[in-house]
Amino acid sequence: MSEKDGSIIFSLLNRAREGDDAARDELFEKCRAYVGFMARSQMETWMNAKIDASDLIQQTMMDAHQGFDQFRGQSEGEWVGWLKKILQHNAIDFCRRYKGTEKRDANREISFAQSQSQSLFRGAAEPDAEVETPSEVIMRKENEILLADELSKLPEDYQEVIYLRNMQQLPFKEIADQMRRSQGAVQMLWLRAIKQLQEQMQHGD
Repeated sequence: MSEKDGSIIFSLLNRAREGDDAARDELFEKCRAYVGFMARSQMETWMNAKIDASDLIQQTMMDAHQGFDQFRGQSEGEWVGWLKKILQHNAIDFCRRYKGTEKRDANREISFAQSQSQSLFRGAAEPDAEVETPSEVIMRKENEILLADELSKLPEDYQEVIYLRNMQQLPFKEIADQMRRSQGAVQMLWLRAIKQLQEQMQHGD
């Protein structure tokens, strides 16, 4: 991903504000993957049985689209923050809607929905500390929306292993259990996924 790619979202924002419907459609299309990954990270396991993540994504995208004219930010960071707030509001609303269906502490549920990491993709220790860490590719301060868009183009198992490792920060052993593979196989899958993501980003340079 080239340095100039960081201005794509800001450019689309400005053009959309000027009434460019095509730019507006492209902006929201690029944001869909980002909202999708963030939506998944907002949901607890107990909610997954009641709420399809697509419901939270759809509601958030619809609210953002309808409220676009109310966005007053002047930077990509403010746009990302605005999307996160809409998602956060909807996640809390979903928690409250279903709090009566489980004997759980509603405060704990809402607190979880309110939690937000500063970055969509966080670092994770590598399987071999002596090897140059490939996850540095997603530790850079690059545009998260474009990064999520690139990640969404990977095969599903690549997306899953990066999600579990770099977003959920799970140990490889736990990821192996979830994906029903050996720990070594999961480590290799993750390395291949990071490599392909990096190649996709470099291809756009």
